[in-house]
Amino acid sequence: MWIDIVFSGGGVKGFAFAGALKVLEETGYQFKRTAGTSAGSIVAALVAAGYTAQELKKIMSQMDTNKLLEPSARMRFPFYKWLRLYFKMGLFSGEYLEWWLAELLKAKGIEEFADLPKDALKIIASDVTKGKLAVFPDDLEDYGLDPNHYSVARAVRMSCCLPFFFEPVPLYDGNGVKSLIVDGGILSNFPLWVFSSDGELPTRPFLGLQIVDKDSEFKEEMKINNAAELFRGLFKAMREAHDEREIEKLKGSSIVFLPVDKVKTKDFTISHEERERLFQIGETGAKKFLKKWSY
Repeated sequence: MWIDIVFSGGGVKGFAFAGALKVLEETGYQFKRTAGTSAGSIVAALVAAGYTAQELKKIMSQMDTNKLLEPSARMRFPFYKWLRLYFKMGLFSGEYLEWWLAELLKAKGIEEFADLPKDALKIIASDVTKGKLAVFPDDLEDYGLDPNHYSVARAVRMSCCLPFFFEPVPLYDGNGVKSLIVDGGILSNFPLWVFSSDGELPTRPFLGLQIVDKDSEFKEEMKINNAAELFRGLFKAMREAHDEREIEKLKGSSIVFLPVDKVKTKDFTISHEERERLFQIGETGAKKFLKKWSY
């Protein structure tokens, strides 16, 4: 059966997606349209390009995540880190991620959005200059760019630009005004809405795969007692408020929760044992969901 699928953000926790996809594929599901934010956009792009769950697991098992950090000898000096953060607005460029993904996509004959079926892939990013969500390739025209002839890998890189960690990617609109594009998870970490049909029945079934903290599949109140906790609360609200209504509406019917613990979003030194555990979490979450899902 053909379905549409949406992947949440989650950093390296997103390795769990490969396990969930394996179960879905073995159950007979194929993916017509994919969408994702941040780490989810990487998986969405690879699935849209034709990678199977087994291929994804192999890629993720062999991936040298340390290379994403592009170490520099000068990064050993704290003052240089602050200078880079101030002038570049990110500790790392994100160029390796783009190159790595471009090579994987090229192996399947995919470079630009035109190489994919129409509407097969939606990438979510955040335009912090204009203060709005950006959906690629759809919104590329707003920046004077041809949506069909834009790099899929570059769009994914923008969706993964975690603020202050990776440098923002600049885009220029038709008037030459520069926008800085960052991680889509800042404004929508789980874009279930992206395939909505304005109240109409969906063309086909769809599922959302969401990375959640273990034992907190549903929203919990935060305790805020100081300025640091207030900042975290504000950041969490920005990430979740846009999606909360859709999640509440669909959490009992179309969302596969993948509860992850003991792994941090930016744990780029993740071991092979931890990766295998994440694959198993994905498989377990999908099997649990499919026991009660029918369409």
